[in-house]
Amino acid sequence: MNDIAQHLPQIVAAYLVYLAAVLSPGPAVMAIVSTSIAEGRRSGLAMAAGVFAGSFTWAMAASIGLAALLTHYAGVLQVVKIAGGLYLLYLAYKALRSASRPDAALQLATADAVPVRSLKRTFLLGYAIHLTNPKAIFAWVAIISLGLPQGASTAAVALIVGGCLLTGLTVFTSYALLFSTGPAYRAYRAARRGIDATMGLLFAAAGIKLLTTRI
Repeated sequence: MNDIAQHLPQIVAAYLVYLAAVLSPGPAVMAIVSTSIAEGRRSGLAMAAGVFAGSFTWAMAASIGLAALLTHYAGVLQVVKIAGGLYLLYLAYKALRSASRPDAALQLATADAVPVRSLKRTFLLGYAIHLTNPKAIFAWVAIISLGLPQGASTAAVALIVGGCLLTGLTVFTSYALLFSTGPAYRAYRAARRGIDATMGLLFAAAGIKLLTTRI
């Protein structure tokens, strides 16, 4: 308990970075949005469940692997911090570049309707989209390295991973529920560039902090 309280600011920072990551419109989010618009709420929820399953898989791989490495090799933490910080700066660049662009690309992605699939196939597609995206594992590496100090307890690892997974499940299902309605989609389009700019600044701040904080 003392371990968690001592590192609470780092844990909160990791939560904020993960929230920014899942809110930012990447391939998985756009798959949920486009499926919800084109095929309805049930298909959107199935896609969201598949994306969450992929995120869960990467979360387990990252947390178990990092916990073992950090226990035995202190120098690994520095490598992970550098990799995570650089990836966060890359996300900042992508988000700020997206904020400078008009909505044509978003319109094309959502207007490109796909054939109706079974819910099982839609779930597996969402799982495959997130599982085959190498950026997902680097995102989890960045989050865990930002929130966990060297020698962190199992409880701290569980708090980081469990909290982020719960956040992801909430956001993914909310996207499916909201974007199966026309008004929410139009509101998102209107605010998209501001959202991207905000996400870019959050990613940049987190990346710089990760690269400059001493372990």
